[in-house]
Amino acid sequence: MKFNADYSPKIVVVGSCSIDLVLNTSRMPQANQTILADRSQSFFGGKGANQAVATSRLGASVYFIGAIGADPHGQQICRNFREENINYGFLVEKPASSTGTAFVIASEGKNAITVVPAANNLLSPKDIDAAEKVISEADLVLTQLEIPLETIEYLYKKCEKLKVKIAIYAAPGQKLPQNIIDQSEFIIAKTCDLGAIFGPESREQIMKSLPNKLFVRDDTNSTIYFNGSEMSYYRNDPAQTAHKMGMGDAFTSGFAIAYCHKNQIKDCVKFGNDVSLKVAENRGSQSGLPFLKNVLV
Repeated sequence: MKFNADYSPKIVVVGSCSIDLVLNTSRMPQANQTILADRSQSFFGGKGANQAVATSRLGASVYFIGAIGADPHGQQICRNFREENINYGFLVEKPASSTGTAFVIASEGKNAITVVPAANNLLSPKDIDAAEKVISEADLVLTQLEIPLETIEYLYKKCEKLKVKIAIYAAPGQKLPQNIIDQSEFIIAKTCDLGAIFGPESREQIMKSLPNKLFVRDDTNSTIYFNGSEMSYYRNDPAQTAHKMGMGDAFTSGFAIAYCHKNQIKDCVKFGNDVSLKVAENRGSQSGLPFLKNVLV
């Protein structure tokens, strides 16, 4: 692994931010059933915000483009970005909406998550235009699928015009237009989402069509990809009691940082997995995100 201590990659994250409300229960409720929670907790989340915090802690100079509501949750997110040294000058307030929230039931190491996108659904191409100068100077743009696909497609066209590299964590899984697949520097996806994203072909067929571009993740913190000649696999299991919220965002962020520092793909995968393993040690998508010095030990 190589990291240039004098280089801070400029990463622009375009995506979602939210407050995660977590209920810890002894079992998952069934339909028409009422159960009591052991406790409730509140965390910062949203795939975009998670990646912004993660890449900032890993040494990047980070700009965030997203949307919040005119409410206390939105102000909490602004304060968190400020504390994490993230430039949030392009975090747009949408007065007609609330800030995004996610409701999580956590039980026996598993999570059932319902997301209310709210203001995240209002991020528009106009908001992308407002940040054109920042995007034009980026070493890498990162995005996900918790904002409108129309806005993501516009962002890709903007990056193509500006000759800026862009990558995507394709979650929650949905069909990706071919131009997004072709233009992406790399694509991170969950095994369970491959059919929704790419169609009915087998996992092996899909991966062989995207060598060193598609990296497929599962809940055991394993990553598989096709390196051009064979399937390559890397895995380091979290503990059985691991907290799995945000592991994909952590992997994406670690991979992106290693990629910006021009490491080999296999090393980018390993570093992404190592970052993901760290986040699994703490409840909440951002709580366990490591700083660079904690991963390189």
